[in-house]
Amino acid sequence: MLKKIIKSTIVATSLFLGACSTDINNYQASTPTFDLFGYFEGDVKAWGMVQDYTEKQNRRFEVDIVGSVEGDTLTLVEDFVFDDGELDQRIWVISKLEDGSYQGKADDIIGIATGKEVGNALQWQYDFELKMDDSTITVAFDDWLYRQDENHVFNLTKIKKFGIEVGTITLFFQKQ
Repeated sequence: MLKKIIKSTIVATSLFLGACSTDINNYQASTPTFDLFGYFEGDVKAWGMVQDYTEKQNRRFEVDIVGSVEGDTLTLVEDFVFDDGELDQRIWVISKLEDGSYQGKADDIIGIATGKEVGNALQWQYDFELKMDDSTITVAFDDWLYRQDENHVFNLTKIKKFGIEVGTITLFFQKQ
């Protein structure tokens, strides 16, 4: 009997949470249009924070981004400076596909990142190799970027392990 109650609770919770999920198509009428290549071509400054599952802020960081577009490819060079002095660099190579969606690669990304923009929103999903002390773990990133205006983008990221949210990243971008 207890197993049946637990199973019913899990199924009901999953259905409820699934019904609450945001769909990228909900942003069809939102403006300004996102325009990934247009926004990130050139110099962009970003700053943000990482929070754990308790919403405690773990790290803060700044990022200098230089984007260049050649045809259907955007290359982003991201130079990170963390509040503890750590420096890191990620280089994204993002391709725009015929259907308007995106695929991207970077050294610490596992496999291929995928994205789609609709209206003022871009959803970008990928598996990430997260450094933890002397090892790494694989987590899933679900990035939601929102174009505010010509110069500003907001980014909210859910970090998940085994489908469970273990952290969030909040990031603000300003085109230079």
